[in-house]
Amino acid sequence: MEVISIGLLGLGTVGSGVVNIIENHQDKLMHQVGCPVKIKKILVQDLTKIRHVQVESSLLTSDPDEILLDNDIDVVIEVMGGIEETKNYIIKALQEGKHVVTANKDLMALHGSELLTVASKSGCDLYYEASVAGGIPIIRTLVDGLASDRIVKMMGIVNGTTNFILTKMSQEGRPYEEVLKEAQELGYAESDPTADVEGLDAARKMTILATLGFSMKIDLEDVKVSGISQISDEDLLYGKQLGYTMKLIGLAHRDGEKVEVSVQPTLLSNRHPLASVQNEYNAIYVYGEAVGETMFYGPGAGSLPTATAIVSDLVAVMKNMRLGVNGKNAVTPQFEKRLKEEDEKFSKYFLRLHVKDEVGVFAEITSIFAKHGVSFEKILQLPIKKNEVAEIVLVTHQASSSEFQNILSILRDLSFVDEIKSSYRVEGSSVV
Repeated sequence: MEVISIGLLGLGTVGSGVVNIIENHQDKLMHQVGCPVKIKKILVQDLTKIRHVQVESSLLTSDPDEILLDNDIDVVIEVMGGIEETKNYIIKALQEGKHVVTANKDLMALHGSELLTVASKSGCDLYYEASVAGGIPIIRTLVDGLASDRIVKMMGIVNGTTNFILTKMSQEGRPYEEVLKEAQELGYAESDPTADVEGLDAARKMTILATLGFSMKIDLEDVKVSGISQISDEDLLYGKQLGYTMKLIGLAHRDGEKVEVSVQPTLLSNRHPLASVQNEYNAIYVYGEAVGETMFYGPGAGSLPTATAIVSDLVAVMKNMRLGVNGKNAVTPQFEKRLKEEDEKFSKYFLRLHVKDEVGVFAEITSIFAKHGVSFEKILQLPIKKNEVAEIVLVTHQASSSEFQNILSILRDLSFVDEIKSSYRVEGSSVV
């Protein structure tokens, strides 16, 4: 093979990074695959737009068929985003015998199984390392590095925007709205940050990881999701006093044949390795039956980290081309999907509530928890000067999700409970 030709769908932040790496790392790519790699065509919306990366105008096109139907193009790299239109482009590319590398987590979370099936039938590769955690090679780790192990648990910080916001709120005592605005100004958050701050972005990534890690077809609707927009300064302060750090955590946990997958604000023990992951960085903790605990850390987004993952996938595709083994990488899920019921999900819980400052109230609350077999690990009881209300902050020992929700329901109906302010999952034991 004299040269490997690339068609690039999209030339935004990540696409520009891909162009830079392919142009500046030609010697490395030549060494890896034995021939030059060149970008032949780039699909863009606006041919006249001024861009951050210099490319010859002859490479640009607004017609996708100039890439998808060009027999000389070997690999299509998709960095344009979107779902339905992009899905159609990728299917067309695969059916035309082109290998595909994508960074599109939304697409892979929703339609990954279908696209991988098309790729396999077409004898083509479909790689998507950059769809989760930017420059961290977590997908390759699950597919190759830990292929012989049985993954029991994956938990991590897989959204840099929310981690940046929570870091600033916790360390600098700044309100959510102010830090969100800064994140938008720095380019960490979109003008509409809903997908990030409400946990949907992280949920899509956890769908991909759980499907791979558990070899089980997990769908986006199987993921229990809550975001960070309701977290208050008081929650962070009390968590800190009790020895915890707040993070938006994606969790995928298997017990026997059943799994649970969630994304939710979680108070992590300060001793947990994920508690020290700050700002826009991502980290994923993986526990395997054989390997034990491992953790992967790095930049979760950005032009060059994400582009590095894409070009690594490109190298894998090109090596397969030279070996003649394309289309063999897709492995169908081994196990039938079995999700845990609420009474099979166990966790510690943080609870903050306002109650009437009267004799016997705390004893009554304690008895309610005791009747449901839930005990306390930590308790704070603080008077509030206004309205004769007291604030109770507690952390439970392990309890099932169903029991904890039953307790919350009972507490809401009690006359002496003024308001349930917040409740969060807790991971690990605090150092306080």
